[in-house]
Amino acid sequence: MMNRPPVTSTSRLARRADGMQTADRMVPDETPVALSFAGTTHAVMMASPSDLHDFALGFSLTEGIIGTFEEIEEIAVEDVGAGVDIQIRLKDQANTRFQARRRRLAGPVGCGLCGIESIDEAMRAVDEVRSAPLTLSPEEVAEAVRLLSEQQPYHRQTGAVHAAGFYVPGRGIVAAREDVGRHNALDKLAGALSKAGISGSSGAVVVTSRVSVEMVQKTAAIGAPFILAVSAPTALAIRTADASGMTLVALVRGDDFDVFTHSNRIQTEPSAMSHDAASNPHTKLIRMANQIGTFFESKVDRAEGVAGIAEHINKFWEPRMRRQLYEVLDAGGEGLKPIVLEAAPSIKRPAPVEKVA
Repeated sequence: MMNRPPVTSTSRLARRADGMQTADRMVPDETPVALSFAGTTHAVMMASPSDLHDFALGFSLTEGIIGTFEEIEEIAVEDVGAGVDIQIRLKDQANTRFQARRRRLAGPVGCGLCGIESIDEAMRAVDEVRSAPLTLSPEEVAEAVRLLSEQQPYHRQTGAVHAAGFYVPGRGIVAAREDVGRHNALDKLAGALSKAGISGSSGAVVVTSRVSVEMVQKTAAIGAPFILAVSAPTALAIRTADASGMTLVALVRGDDFDVFTHSNRIQTEPSAMSHDAASNPHTKLIRMANQIGTFFESKVDRAEGVAGIAEHINKFWEPRMRRQLYEVLDAGGEGLKPIVLEAAPSIKRPAPVEKVA
């Protein structure tokens, strides 16, 4: 039975301009978490004791132990007093692969590569994401980071917890996880996305930390073509992102940011657009509809994806936007993805605007 709060209260002596005083402060917990496969400890990480099923699943995915969550038979979380033991039982084929490549690592907070047995393993080949069609506007980059800041309850309480989120254009942050370790937060996010059936190619990973090489490796394992960060990247992270076809955006502060790799995925500012694109008042709306289409296109069942597009637009697009979408549809739907056109009959047409005499 797990009963470890990720945040706890402690007393401290605080020096302020008006003197010294005793007061309480919320601080994050930091717990040894063992990830065990087939009864053998594979890794011990210092982590926040929350979303541990997501952590186990995400770690298994980003470390390449499994290819999909279906390869896990069972995840059991046990409080063992000094820490938490997560027992992960793999299905036969995955277990056979794991036994063949088993290694042991132990990582303190902030270090995801400690204990790896060889340089080759630390520099493992990164997954390719260059074929993902996703693009983002500068406004969406800024929005992604801003929206993630609104989904960090532990950080608001403590000021000492990292977050990783997944941003989908037109939908916002669809999942977010926090942890005292930045790698752990990203693993938890990977697990949450896998359980929800969200394709990594449909959005951008957003992190509150610097970008190390392993953050890029894990983002590529998720399948995301973007990593957006509030802090700076390392040189190796930049080289790795470039090799994988990933767009690395860092130092996002308000509307300002730096693009280090594959800047072609950042849409051109309006002032630099082609005349045709700039003169089309529906260009941005078509792009937003297509981004939603790309997200729902990842559904295994196409009918489910088509229904999801219509449901999302009906729920989140105000009448003015749906009215503009119908202007595009009534003109033939040029520029819209086929799956968006399929969803069109289920999208509610707003009433026409009455002209004031």
